[in-house]
Amino acid sequence: MKGKKASMLYGTVLLTATGLVSQGLGFLYRIALSRLIGAEVMGLYQLIMPVYSVLLSLTAVGLTSAVSTLSSTYHALDNRKAAGQVLKSCLKAFFLLIAVTAAVVVLFYDPISVYLLGDARTQLGLLLLLPCIALTGIENLHKHFFYGAGHVRPPAVTELLEQFIRTGAVLGLLLCFLPQNPERTVGLIVLGMVICEVFSAVTLLLLYRREKRRGLTGQGERPKTVRRRVVSIAVPIGATALAGNLMGAANSVLIPQRLVAGGATASEAMSAFGVLCGMTLPMLMLPTAFLGALGLMLVPKMAENAALGKKEAVKDDLHSAMSATSAISLPAMALLVVLGPTIGQALFREQTVGNYILPLAVAVALDCYRTVFAASLNGIGKQPTTARISIFCGAVQLLFTFGTVKTWGLAGYAAGFVVSDLIGALLTGRAFCKAAGVKLRLFQWVAAPGLSSLLMGLVVNLLFHILPQYGLTAGQSTALCIPFGVVLYLAAMSAQGCLPFRKRRSKE
Repeated sequence: MKGKKASMLYGTVLLTATGLVSQGLGFLYRIALSRLIGAEVMGLYQLIMPVYSVLLSLTAVGLTSAVSTLSSTYHALDNRKAAGQVLKSCLKAFFLLIAVTAAVVVLFYDPISVYLLGDARTQLGLLLLLPCIALTGIENLHKHFFYGAGHVRPPAVTELLEQFIRTGAVLGLLLCFLPQNPERTVGLIVLGMVICEVFSAVTLLLLYRREKRRGLTGQGERPKTVRRRVVSIAVPIGATALAGNLMGAANSVLIPQRLVAGGATASEAMSAFGVLCGMTLPMLMLPTAFLGALGLMLVPKMAENAALGKKEAVKDDLHSAMSATSAISLPAMALLVVLGPTIGQALFREQTVGNYILPLAVAVALDCYRTVFAASLNGIGKQPTTARISIFCGAVQLLFTFGTVKTWGLAGYAAGFVVSDLIGALLTGRAFCKAAGVKLRLFQWVAAPGLSSLLMGLVVNLLFHILPQYGLTAGQSTALCIPFGVVLYLAAMSAQGCLPFRKRRSKE
């Protein structure tokens, strides 16, 4: 048992470390990208990325979840041959789905770009997304096989190398071929993404074949049973992802359109959209890099414990995940509310980066809780519940965007982000606690880290405005405030008896 816990801890730490490096590199890449292409082209690029998410959710997201969950379950039951059957079945389904999807996009790319996305300059990027999605699906299916099997090092290292290759490929293409018109510039970015996906897909395919040659032991499973279990997981998760990403895509399309309806020019609207989604939100999302690693380890671990009937282990996994989420996300958001505008303006050279940062930071923190609860629900087999909640929250965000952005501007989008994620966190938390018999630990998960983060934010805000009076620059003040804030947060948590990551005995 200790070995399994150590394995999960090792996997989470490894994925978190590589994720942080990857996220940091990705953030630097985004800074360089924004400086090379400007806010308007960044807005065009952000306009086609929801299409990427929609097509990926239509073809691969549900299947990758099935591979991860079932691989973990079959490995726990010492039936590795059945895990290999799951991957083979999911690959066949993916190739069928991507063929149909690609045919539709090739036939209708012009009306999709003009009437759905609202800008004909997205056509080239839209077509180049197709090979990128095909390669990403192959990569993700093999990657999640390794995650489910508990072998996190191969996909983790591959993902890190992929980030370096993407950065080099995209920036290299732009430096070689700029200046270009906006459509070709977006096409160059997507082409760089295709290059890095070639590396990842081929590498993980070769690693899986090496694993297969070593032998997938066990009695296997009947093909009909494998297909039935894959469908039972892939369909609700895929439908959830598709519905959520469709609503996200609709949001992305609506934001510039509603801004124009409110009186902005098309160029101003696209630039504002590019700053919000291409600069401000990525900066706020940077501290949440650990969530990807946490989710990748949490879902198969929950599935394994649920398959073995270990209810207490499920509760302990949730407590560890929620404690880590609070300890990292809440103080990070508090610091970024105070220091984010200065940091963003220095990095992106854009004065409006800090606009609406307070409500957006609150929404990102709530989204962290929602993500952990949703992953936990998926891990214990409650995918339909996650699907219903996700669709409802997406509808709330969409209604806010349509109804308020015209009159409130981007503040309407920020308000919808907060409300939808608050609802999502409450509903997913309630659903998981009811399904798993877990009691909410509001003091440890929310109250203590929230109060500590609030105290830290208020004191750091005061300090940040006082230091320039003593001759310090904004950069020097920021550099001093960050470590001071971290120490203050830890001291406040310790005073409440909730020092982050200290091992506590379960009271349940």
